[in-house]
Amino acid sequence: MSAESPRISRLEPYLSRTEPAPTLLKMLVGVQLAGIREDAGLSQDQAARAVGFSPAKLSRIEAGKGRRPPTEADVRLLLKEYRSEDYEASVLLQLLKRAGEPGWWQRYDKRPMPEWFDRLVGLQEAATAIRTFEIQYVPGLLQTEAYARAVVERGLPSAPGREVQRRVELRMRRRELVRRADPPQLWAIVDESVLLRMLGSREVMREQLEYLEEMALLPHVTLQIVPLDVTNASAPAIPVTYLRFGGVDLADIVYLEHIKSAAFLEDQDETEEYRIALDRLGDEALNPRESLERLRETKARYSPAP
Repeated sequence: MSAESPRISRLEPYLSRTEPAPTLLKMLVGVQLAGIREDAGLSQDQAARAVGFSPAKLSRIEAGKGRRPPTEADVRLLLKEYRSEDYEASVLLQLLKRAGEPGWWQRYDKRPMPEWFDRLVGLQEAATAIRTFEIQYVPGLLQTEAYARAVVERGLPSAPGREVQRRVELRMRRRELVRRADPPQLWAIVDESVLLRMLGSREVMREQLEYLEEMALLPHVTLQIVPLDVTNASAPAIPVTYLRFGGVDLADIVYLEHIKSAAFLEDQDETEEYRIALDRLGDEALNPRESLERLRETKARYSPAP
């Protein structure tokens, strides 16, 4: 591969990012290592045997999984085996170094987060487009502080106040993603029952719907509502978050949250099914203009009594 390789040169902007993006960079390091291995004509099993790794270890490295990035020694060993050129090796090792820098959410609270949650926050920070479908709550990235508190208290009724406050503060920090200078495109499809399910109080709900309206007017945010009278909507039975990463050779990822864990789908056949389902659901939902009208109508229900 020549020093002018577009694949490698596209990575250089990530070296100068102000805010570290460890999840993204781990994935990029893995994808590029896989590409260099393939250029060398080696299968994953062949490469693993050649450097003394288990196939599972090399698979994890190429998938960018785990809390920590691979060690520099392991990456150098692979690059040597693949006979990579100096330029691409230099860029990759610089990316690896930046991948070891903690993201804001890892600096925010020193207590370890569940690995699945750490990965979700990192993926959202790195995504260029986020599509989400919610059937119970307003999407987390679009919640107000009071509404978020009501959600946390409902989900963790026995949690002490300081734990509730920590989780609410973290959610408020996460939602800054939508207002940053280079925000992802956010497309939220919400079941109408979410707007009608009162959490906290009438005041909390009115403030939440006002904020949701404000966010829906942003040029990079699309809100669609699935009305209650659409009885044959092809909605998934659980909330879905679909993440896309533009122009960096990374596959789309689907995030499915469970009560105390989560699943990340990365196989193209699986993610494609969810993309099609979300496309179909978007066709069945109210369009953005109609959704704003329905949102405003619902907001009026929470107005103070005369």
